[in-house]
Amino acid sequence: MKGIAAVLIDIDGVLTVSWKALPGAVDAMERLRAAGLPLVLVTNTTSRTRAGVAERLAGEGFPVDADDILTAPAVTAAYLREHHPHARCRLINSGDVGEDLAGVALVGEEADDEGRDAPEVIVFGGAGEAFSYLALNTAFRHLQRGARLVAMHRNLYWRTADGLDLDTGAYLPGLERAAGVEATVTGKPAEAFFATALAHLGASAAETLMVGDDIESDVLAAQRCGITGVLVKTGKYLPETHRAADGTPDHVLDSFAELPGLLGLW
Repeated sequence: MKGIAAVLIDIDGVLTVSWKALPGAVDAMERLRAAGLPLVLVTNTTSRTRAGVAERLAGEGFPVDADDILTAPAVTAAYLREHHPHARCRLINSGDVGEDLAGVALVGEEADDEGRDAPEVIVFGGAGEAFSYLALNTAFRHLQRGARLVAMHRNLYWRTADGLDLDTGAYLPGLERAAGVEATVTGKPAEAFFATALAHLGASAAETLMVGDDIESDVLAAQRCGITGVLVKTGKYLPETHRAADGTPDHVLDSFAELPGLLGLW
C-alpha cells in the first residue's frame, strides 16, 4: 500500500483478548514503530484509564505509553466539558475511569432523587455488573424528567477469553425507546471520535488506516470518514456479521500480525 502515513488501531480483539496479547501482535507493532509510522490506539474500552491501558499493554510487551491511547471515556469527558459544562452527570459503567473524566461533575447514587441534586446527564459506559435493573430503571426515570443521555459507545458485545459478552448496545436501544430519547454517542463509530484521533495524529483521513475487529464501529465507520479500513478476523469478528454488513472493508486480514505485510514493511 502507498500513501499511508499513520495508523489507528483498536485494542480489544485486535491486539489483545482479555488483555493478553494475540499471536504476532507485539512483533507487528514493533515493526510499525521501526518504520516510523505514527499510531494511536483507539478504543471503546471503558474499564481502564488511558494510563491503565498503556500499563497493561506495556506489560504484554507492546511499545506504547499513555500518549498513544485515545479512549471513549477521555473523548466523552471532552464532549461533556464542551456541551454540558458543570452539569451533574450520573455515570453507569463497569470500571473505574474517573481519572479520564477530569472536569466532569459526577454524582453518585445518593444524588439520584427528584430534588435539586438529581443528575442532568446520564452517561453510559461499558456494560457489566453496574448495569443492574435498579441502575437502568433509575436512569429511565431521570430521562423521563428531562436528563440528557450520553453513551460512550453502542457496542453489542466484546470478546473475552470465555467467549462473547454482552455490552452497552444490548441495553441502550430499549432505554431510548422507553424514555423517548436518543443518546449522543461519543466513542466509535461517532465521526467526532475519528476526527479527534486524526487531530491527535496530526494526519489527514486520506493518509490514515484504521484496523479493527468490529466491521461497523471500527472499519466502516472509519471508511465513512475517508480513512482506509482494515478488518481483522480476530476478537469479535463473525463471518455472518461480515456478510450482513452494509458495506465492504477496504482490506480483510486474518490478524493484526499481517498488517506489516499489507503495508510492505516486511
